[in-house]
Amino acid sequence: MPKHYRPPGKKKEGNAARYVTRSQAVKQLQVSLPLFRRLCILKGVFPREPKKKVKGNHHTYYHTKDIAFLHHEPLLEKFRDIRAYDKKVKKAKAKKNRDLAERLLTRRPGYTLDRLICERYPKFTDALRDLDDCLTMIHLFAALPALESEKVQVKRIHNCRRLSHEWQAYISRTHKLRKTFISVKGIYYQAEVEGQKITWLAPHSLQQVLTDDVDFNVMLTFLEFYETLLAFVNFRHYHSINVKYPPILDSRLEALAVELYALSRYFTANSSAMALESQAISSSGSAQIDITKERTPDESELRLAQLQHQLPSNEPGTLMHLVEDANGEDEDDEETKECKTLFKNKKFFLSREVPRESLLFVIPAFGGAVSWEGEAAPFKEADQSITYQIVDRPTQGHVFLSREYIQPQWVYDCVNARIILPTDAYTVGRVPPPHLSPFVDNETEGYVPEYAETIKRLQAAARKEVLPIPGAGKEDLDDPQNLLVEGIISRTEANEAAERKKKMLALEKQYHNELQLELQGVQYSSSVSNVNKRSSVEDTEAGEESLPDMQQIAEDSTTMSKVVMSRKKRRLYEAMQIGKERKRAHVDLLKERKQKLEAAQGS
Repeated sequence: MPKHYRPPGKKKEGNAARYVTRSQAVKQLQVSLPLFRRLCILKGVFPREPKKKVKGNHHTYYHTKDIAFLHHEPLLEKFRDIRAYDKKVKKAKAKKNRDLAERLLTRRPGYTLDRLICERYPKFTDALRDLDDCLTMIHLFAALPALESEKVQVKRIHNCRRLSHEWQAYISRTHKLRKTFISVKGIYYQAEVEGQKITWLAPHSLQQVLTDDVDFNVMLTFLEFYETLLAFVNFRHYHSINVKYPPILDSRLEALAVELYALSRYFTANSSAMALESQAISSSGSAQIDITKERTPDESELRLAQLQHQLPSNEPGTLMHLVEDANGEDEDDEETKECKTLFKNKKFFLSREVPRESLLFVIPAFGGAVSWEGEAAPFKEADQSITYQIVDRPTQGHVFLSREYIQPQWVYDCVNARIILPTDAYTVGRVPPPHLSPFVDNETEGYVPEYAETIKRLQAAARKEVLPIPGAGKEDLDDPQNLLVEGIISRTEANEAAERKKKMLALEKQYHNELQLELQGVQYSSSVSNVNKRSSVEDTEAGEESLPDMQQIAEDSTTMSKVVMSRKKRRLYEAMQIGKERKRAHVDLLKERKQKLEAAQGS
């Protein structure tokens, strides 16, 4: 008998025991495929990729423990009950018993996903980490039209719109927005909440066209879970700033489609009510405050000593740390303070052609006041205190001299740069500067756009910083051969950096020689300068002659390190080099395009 022979019916081992195919899982759970897919989405069970696929490559595999996890799910029994109940309704309709069918439909069993939210996200931070796709999906459905054929109901669209506006109102109120970027797909936003960076995409306010190649049943299942998740997150956020949830909005403002402004008014009214309550509590508790003032210092010292004895002995300053943490939680961080005061004491007026919802979200998030053209606006267009009017049209008819007329891109560029940019390039009728993405690290990519350098200089001027000397980059400070070995710069750039460094050293040596001659009292003459120039040229030529040797040393060290590597590491290193070459080629292409554009503009 072979060593690994296993009689039929015996226990399986290895991948055959750890993984099951989708058809096997559906058969075990005794559910239909759409119901199995829905259960997996709600429970967070996803397909796996085993190293050895026992049943073949054309199957989808799930972990056995995940399927056992679904076996004991109470929601599975709920779905079975709903399916049996729907059969009763269908039977009543087939028998043309409309009264019974309507009565059964009114008592149809339902279910909630609250327990699943607490099960999948034990901590609030876990929910914040998983909020990117949730916000993108909800903002997408908030902009879609209702479609009964695809089961996209009006009620669900309104709920998505309400949840998205509640989230935006909280971010705007607490000044947590950090980055924005307008793209073809929509508008990207990034907020920082409790140390977690949350990025989502909101579509443009245009007519959306639904395609036939999208399975809306799967998307609606995800949306069902995400609606519950965002409702939990909004509830926690609103209570953290002492605001009641869900908010009760002005019906007139809701009818005018200015929910964000209605929410901001709700925040203001709620905060003023909380302030009145706190004043009442403080006035009623004045007697208790007098009693606490009459306490002797001995009592407070005794209480402090008792608390310190209760704390661990190896942490004598724990009480001070607790007090500092409590004070730190109440105060905003430096970045929030900077965002809060960017548009402070500035009033914006929106023309009817600009994206109103986006600007109503972004401008108050950075401390500005905003109004628009229409009913229920906070202030009218004729208000003389308006600082900026945002216009997106070729020409502007009536002009107020007390304000500046700018394009919407100026607001987003100011937000990303965190300074008030000059408005000359953003005036009406002009082609604005390139809209740079704040999600791209130009230093890492190896290409810094010209407008990014301009913004950097403006930021340094606003913060009264001193920028490094132009032309003295990192390659002038570091050894170019080391940068070449590490793959940071190319061979051509290394040669140019080495030549530049040699010339700088020669000029520095000449400068020191001239200083020494001046200290010795020798009069500076042309002969001395000629000698110094000749010596500098000789040093440069000697450096150029020694440069190929250094290049050969760098090549030899790279070759030796590749020889010592294992095959896996060598392939990984080669893949990294290919990626760097692609990035370098992309940078060269951008530089070439820039040169062609400048030549075309010059001609």
